[in-house]
Amino acid sequence: MLSMESGGNTSQTEAWLKRMMSGKDLYSAVQPYAQRGVDALVANTPTDSGLTADSWGYEIVIEGGGLSIYWTNSNIQDGFSVALGVQYGHGTGDGGWVQGFDFINPAVRPIFDQIAEAVWKEVTK
Repeated sequence: MLSMESGGNTSQTEAWLKRMMSGKDLYSAVQPYAQRGVDALVANTPTDSGLTADSWGYEIVIEGGGLSIYWTNSNIQDGFSVALGVQYGHGTGDGGWVQGFDFINPAVRPIFDQIAEAVWKEVTK
């Protein structure tokens, strides 16, 4: 037979869980990482005019018990996302092809590592 007992006051734990469930603490905890991602993308975006590099932003969405960071780029030319065109390549008006250059993944990978490390520290403390 296994028996467990718990003692003490759980009000602090319950308050922490309620804050986490509301998303407010999650947003404030993740926001600096979202901004670091923007900074990294700005620094790593190949520049011609600088418009694509200056067009990075982010959106944090909390829903369904989860949180997502979306990095956005508002430089859209005739329905074409310039950042994605640089990342993946694109056709030209005369039938040519411009090879893509992977600058997004190397820019945000360290941010993902920082988030994972911070979450692990929070879970294990």
